[in-house]
Amino acid sequence: MLDHLIKGATVVDGTGAPSYAADVGIRDGRIAVLAEPGAVAEPARTAEDAEGLVLAPGFIDPHTHYDAQLFWDPYATPSMHHGVTTVVGGNCGFTLAPLNPGRPEDADYTRRMMSKVEGMSLVALEEGAPWDWHTFGEYLDALDGRTAVNAGFMVGHCALRRHVMGADAIGGQPTPEQLQEMLRLFHEAMDAGAWGLSTTQSSSHSDGDGAPVASRHAGPDELLALSRAVADHEGTQLEAIVAGCLDQFSDAEIDLFVAMSAAAGRPLNWNVLTIDAAVPERVPRQLLASERARKEGGRIVALTMPILTPMNMSLGTFCALNLIPGWGEILGLPVPERLAKLRDPAVREEMLRRAQSKEAGVFRRLARFDRYVIGDTYAPANEGLTGRVVRDIAAERGQDPFTCLVEICAADDLRTVLWPMPTDNDLASWELRRETWEHEDVLLGGSDAGAHLDRMCGAPYTTRFLGDCLRGRRLVGLELAVKMLTDDPARLFGLRDRGRIAEGYHADLVLFDPERIDAGPATLVHDLPGDSPRLDSRALGVVSVRVNGVQTLRDDELTGAVPGTVLRSGRDTETVSTR
Repeated sequence: MLDHLIKGATVVDGTGAPSYAADVGIRDGRIAVLAEPGAVAEPARTAEDAEGLVLAPGFIDPHTHYDAQLFWDPYATPSMHHGVTTVVGGNCGFTLAPLNPGRPEDADYTRRMMSKVEGMSLVALEEGAPWDWHTFGEYLDALDGRTAVNAGFMVGHCALRRHVMGADAIGGQPTPEQLQEMLRLFHEAMDAGAWGLSTTQSSSHSDGDGAPVASRHAGPDELLALSRAVADHEGTQLEAIVAGCLDQFSDAEIDLFVAMSAAAGRPLNWNVLTIDAAVPERVPRQLLASERARKEGGRIVALTMPILTPMNMSLGTFCALNLIPGWGEILGLPVPERLAKLRDPAVREEMLRRAQSKEAGVFRRLARFDRYVIGDTYAPANEGLTGRVVRDIAAERGQDPFTCLVEICAADDLRTVLWPMPTDNDLASWELRRETWEHEDVLLGGSDAGAHLDRMCGAPYTTRFLGDCLRGRRLVGLELAVKMLTDDPARLFGLRDRGRIAEGYHADLVLFDPERIDAGPATLVHDLPGDSPRLDSRALGVVSVRVNGVQTLRDDELTGAVPGTVLRSGRDTETVSTR
């Protein structure tokens, strides 16, 4: 007997093949029957009519930071609302394990680092997770059986360094003995099911004390030793971030990526390729790493988002504005001193000069202060400004845009929420995206879901992209769009029997209305442990989500079931060749 029968759905199977009408039967968490409508004779405990609806494989998000959130939110919301059934965590070099049992203070250091570098609520991190593990295997075991999504995790280089070197991980180099201990821990983690190594050397990544995170101090020899260790384990990967990921790689960064992938004999993915027709040289430069890797026995895969995901800014809390050269020392001051500096015309002039100079690099795009939209405000003086563009307010007041923006923020004691308008929302940029998606080493994804919680909401990229493909720009057809969200990431990570609708595959499924599929607006909610805020977005048109055959969401309501699997390398993933 079947556990469930979905009748008459339009099946988009994830392979890119044309859609077709079918009945889909589920038994023991897998797709047992795939037949023409009305042809299934086997009885089913439950059934539903899905005529007029699309049935697709569950979406796979290749870059998230749900490592802590899954302990208090097993549904990885809002991702599950948007059809995501599998998430990849442990990215950017940051994981919650291993933790050295001889240094209980390491857990506090890790929480403060994650709060700073990934924009997570410190209170939620402290109150929402048990923090009762030491090894990476114990961390995975702590999640086993309690998630509604399938989840796989890389091992963070920062955690390995901190475990072995303690405080010397910041600024220090490991002794030969310490490197061997790092490698032992790493092998132990992969034996337990970790997916491989994640690391960062990005200048944007600092810990809770404002110091460069541990992996930024690692030299090429250390990175290559860890990469070679990946080769010893089935179904493993590399993920890495360098400073050039924000704009354009240096020659040395391309050399490093190529050497790491070749040493591991595994794909290396990085986040995130930004596409802007106003910077036409960026995409060819970034994809040069992929071309080089192919020639030298490696593979470099660029993640890129198929939608624009705005990130809000603030002069009151740490954000990308702090990374503009010369701005961090001012925006890092206590609020009263910061206000005094910002009110000084000479200081503002110098800040504006540096933000618009070449030294600002990719952050120059943040310097179009006339294009900022005012978000939440707090002071009576700012009443009615929410939703308005700074250039219009500045024109009314006879001010330059940056002075106007500072004046608004100062009235709110710097709590004002600011939304920069995207500069890459033109037809040429969208056409360049469509062309770039065709590249063999470009993968859709990079949501950062679970991170930067009150600044951005990238999780809805799946439903928003599908809505755009069906009723918006229509840059690609439905079948190809679904393949990009399902089978493509499944094949990159070597997921066994996932990413497609086929007999014998795990029944990770999303059923949706093609006339309505889309994402709702991002709204600020206070539902984290400690009543901390985050941006949330609900999906439109998602009828049902199933993970391993069990329904986890119906008509935007969570069911309470937790059928997800902690996906372990080797058991749930197979080795993906770099050739």
